[in-house]
Amino acid sequence: MASPSGPRGILRFALLVLAPTLSVAVVAVLAAAASATPPAVPAAVTPAILFNDVTSAAGLGGVVHSHGGTGRKYYIETVPPGACWLDYDGDGWQDLYLVQSGPLPGSPRPPGTPHSRLFKNKGDGTFVDVTDAAGVANATGYGNGCTAGDYDNDGDEDLYVTNFGPSVLYRNNGDGTFTDVTAQAGVANGLYATSAAWADYDNDGRLDLFVANYVDFTMDDQKFCGDVRKNRRSYCHPDAYGGLPDLLYHNEGGGRFKEVARASGIWDPDGKGLGVVWFDYNNDGNQDLYVANDATPNMLYRNDGNGRFTDVTLLAGVCCSEDGKPQSGMGVDAGDLDGDGWQDLFVTNLSNETNEFYRNLGGKGPFAIVTYPAGLGEVSLLMSGWGTDMFDFDNDGDLDLVVTNGHPMDDIALDSDIITYAERPFLFENDGHGKFADVGRTHGAYFNGTDVGRGLATADYDNDGDLDMLIATNGRKPTLLRNDGGSAAGHWITLRLVGARCNRDAIGARVTVRAGGHAQVYDTRSSSSYLSQNDMRLHVGLGSAAQVDSIEIRWPEKVKRVEKLGPVGADQFLVVKEGSGIVSRSAVSSRPGPAAGP
Repeated sequence: MASPSGPRGILRFALLVLAPTLSVAVVAVLAAAASATPPAVPAAVTPAILFNDVTSAAGLGGVVHSHGGTGRKYYIETVPPGACWLDYDGDGWQDLYLVQSGPLPGSPRPPGTPHSRLFKNKGDGTFVDVTDAAGVANATGYGNGCTAGDYDNDGDEDLYVTNFGPSVLYRNNGDGTFTDVTAQAGVANGLYATSAAWADYDNDGRLDLFVANYVDFTMDDQKFCGDVRKNRRSYCHPDAYGGLPDLLYHNEGGGRFKEVARASGIWDPDGKGLGVVWFDYNNDGNQDLYVANDATPNMLYRNDGNGRFTDVTLLAGVCCSEDGKPQSGMGVDAGDLDGDGWQDLFVTNLSNETNEFYRNLGGKGPFAIVTYPAGLGEVSLLMSGWGTDMFDFDNDGDLDLVVTNGHPMDDIALDSDIITYAERPFLFENDGHGKFADVGRTHGAYFNGTDVGRGLATADYDNDGDLDMLIATNGRKPTLLRNDGGSAAGHWITLRLVGARCNRDAIGARVTVRAGGHAQVYDTRSSSSYLSQNDMRLHVGLGSAAQVDSIEIRWPEKVKRVEKLGPVGADQFLVVKEGSGIVSRSAVSSRPGPAAGP
């Protein structure tokens, strides 16, 4: 770590280095002093917006994640799981895929062994398990994450599940069932895969697949980490193992893929990838790629528009902390947090580091690290962040932030008096200019408790005009939080884009929504966060604007073409087909959901 400079830098340095050994009171004093000039933060929105735990009422209460741990502390146990929202049957309701992991590879799998599960959204606020009928159990894999996308452009969402060991591609047959086509598609990988994401990086109309790989661990290479004198095992630090190259699968058509990472310029053989997001950081119409690495520098690859990428990580200044130190990159999301029309980055990290907000200053030079001025620094120092999403939970027209927390070491309490295994999650409200306040405690009981969070995914699963969230936890039950009150707090519009010449999911489309004198910019994407995927529909909060003045869509094609729509009324779901305009409109669901309660 570089030497700190100035009083604030020295205090921050002391807090980072000494936090594991200091009392809570001392840490609080140091944290307060490190913020000698606290950033302006917005007042909390009305607490009428509550995220209510409806896990059991929705039919998900019987799910418990298993990492398969036996006490030997195998490295893979602490990483999963993720979750994916996808409309697998095309009925307009977001379905849910929950990734399962254990038992450990090589262990017996007797009848009844837990497996990954697909839950169909019944449209009444509840879900039913359709895994067996659909054929997506991933029954022999040690699951980590998932991503969904229509790679064959046949009108339904296919599913890719990342595993420790061979991953699996399930092709959607369009009749409620899937077929494992991993072998013929050539995307098994076989390495320690974590996050994956679809994008059409060469704008040829077919979705390609990026897969982040983590560390070079095998079950036969289990190192002893912990207290040798006491014979107490702990989970190893990622430094105990070497890194692995990530993979880029180019869609060749006909259901076949070709691995082209190194040939295309995406090459980081020592990286330890955990999080990934495709986004257009320089607004040129091509999908760029960001990879969050654990204890090695994060990577930003600029898409040059000719099938090749250039590593611009150092030029952009998004590899590391403000001190130039690689961090424990886990989750990542991209979006316009400050409303200037350029996509920013937010990366979650381990305790004794901060999460990082990289502000995009215009796509040509470096990003600015504005974590502390934005109000996101001190609050995250003692937490380990994983899943994260930029989403407008209160429909006021700007992107807020949610972060799941939980330490990777289940015995951390033996080494620290102030860092815990289960940790409180964060909900940050945006003031509209990229400054944030932690308002979670006023928006539901879940944000006042602790959990061992990993994956996180948002969706308007009940189609009521506000975004809900699913938190996937390590070794525990998932939590489904229904947003009650968000749709009443502000107007909104939700867009589902359907490609004709471009890829059918329109992943990579740039959408600009203008309403009430305010413009908002969104990209359509598949996965981000951590091991997870959000609702691919674009949900745009409009605040007090009862009408959308215009919608501009730049479709992801080789020849960039912008389609303009509007004006349209607020508070509706629109389906927009490339070249055909709005082909479907619907209002909020009138079907009642279940009562809140765990």
